[in-house]
Amino acid sequence: MNVATTEFREAAKAQAEALGFDPAIVFVTHPVQNRTDEEIRALADGALKEILGKITAP
Repeated sequence: MNVATTEFREAAKAQAEALGFDPAIVFVTHPVQNRTDEEIRALADGALKEILGKITAP
């Protein structure tokens, strides 16, 4: 399970295709550096349902 910013969506797709692998990735808005702790918590809270879904998917 990976979490990355939307900036890396195309790179992740290309790498997955090159490796023949479909990883569980959740993308959050870019950038994350320079964000306050409150903003990072909000990103995490917003992604939590999708993260849990990928972790528990068969």
